[in-house]
Parts: sequence; structure tokens; C-alpha cells
Amino acid sequence: MAELHVALEVNGEHREVDVEPRTLLVSMLREDLELTGTHVGCDTSQCGACTVHVDGHAVKSCTMLAVQADGSSVTTIEGMGQPGSLHPIQQAFWDKHGLQCGFCTPGMIMAAADLVAHNADPTDAEIRHAIAGNICRCTGYHNIVAAVREAASVLRDGAPAATA
Repeated sequence: MAELHVALEVNGEHREVDVEPRTLLVSMLREDLELTGTHVGCDTSQCGACTVHVDGHAVKSCTMLAVQADGSSVTTIEGMGQPGSLHPIQQAFWDKHGLQCGFCTPGMIMAAADLVAHNADPTDAEIRHAIAGNICRCTGYHNIVAAVREAASVLRDGAPAATA
């Protein structure tokens, strides 16, 4: 099968890869670009562990072909924050105990980042709706919601939200 050339921006860096036409975006990110923070959980778009941003919107990367991302800007969990400095959403997940095993965390953080980018002051119901496509088998979601609420407050006001 002939490979296709894909040129895109990943985490602010220009990248070019030759892929088979059927290669999923998640596979290209993990295997070709060695960005393994994007997890493969279910292969059916049910769990959300593979969530990344494509042109500023959350996308389950197991449902998108790599060639569909040609010319796009992709942000993965590795593109959040800087070495030694967590993004406010990552910090809030840490501070509010919004993670346990950590498998769902990259996808949850990317879904949360999409929400707060489009809604600076989400209600708990809006947070729950925004992360509904992401499955966590450990936390029961209460601390995840608290983490997203905290992160939204920090990003909006620069001050921590009241604790739950």
C-alpha cells in the first residue's frame, strides 16, 4: 500500500510523516512521533483516553485518520504545560486528586482544556457533560469535576476556586 505524506504542527513543532492511508491519528502520534501520552484504551471511541486537540477542538484520535490531520495543528498531553511547570489543568488534577491510576488522565485533561477554552466558568453539570465521553474506572468523577472547576477558576481569575 502506498504511503501518504502528512505535514502538520504537533505541540507547536512542524512535523512530517509518511503513513499508510488507514493509519489512525493516535497510531501516528504514538508510533511515528513517539508521543505516548495519548493512550489507546478501547479502539472504539468509547473511553476518551486518546483525546487530543485538532485545530483547537477536542477529538478522539482513534476515530480520525492521520491523513485527515494534514495541515492541522495538533496538541497532545505532551504539549500542555512546560517541562518543570504543569499547565493549570494538570496542576488542578494533581491538587484535587483528580487522578488515580492515571490511564484516563491525559484524555480527561484534553477534554477539560477544550471545555475551559470555550467556557471560562462552567457549571458542574457542564463539566460532567464535557467529560461524559471519557471513562474513568477509578475516581468516581467527583475529584475530576473539582479539578476542572479549580482549573477554570485559575485560568479565568488567576486565583484558586473554593474547595468542594
